Amino acid sequence: MVDFRRIAMCTALALGLGLPLPAPVWAQGSQVALGTARVDRDAPVEIDADSLSVNQQNGSAVFSGNVQVTQGALRLEADEVTVSYDPGSDTTASEIREVRAEGNVLMVSGPDAAESQSAVYTPASNEIRLSGDVLLSQGPVVIAGDALVVDLLTGIGEMEGRVRTVLQPE
Repeated sequence: MVDFRRIAMCTALALGLGLPLPAPVWAQGSQVALGTARVDRDAPVEIDADSLSVNQQNGSAVFSGNVQVTQGALRLEADEVTVSYDPGSDTTASEIREVRAEGNVLMVSGPDAAESQSAVYTPASNEIRLSGDVLLSQGPVVIAGDALVVDLLTGIGEMEGRVRTVLQPE
């Protein structure tokens, strides 16, 4: 029997804790300063997907096909979202091992957006890593690179690989 409460809790915690979006972005070498989206953790989490597969033996839930996750003003889209948790235990934030979004990843909050081919959130390190054709934008400011690692505690991120941006004069 599928424990959908566990899946809903894992997904809510994953969205509420780990999928931030950039606020103002300033290029400074390969360092970028990022704010995080304010997520109302009391807001309901709505998940739409073509299918859901749950494996309680290995502790995973896979949402596949046109996945859209929304909570308040925060929206995540991907081809597939996998939540991995420690099986056989009560669900709490510390028990989520990883949240992985794969394929055409888009995170949006208001005018801010981040695109990549994959995003991995690891609660133990409070870190999110976007990789594969990363595009970070806020208004006219756009930064592109191979990967972006963001420390969710400090809000500081580092763009890895070749970094590209265009600075518009005011």
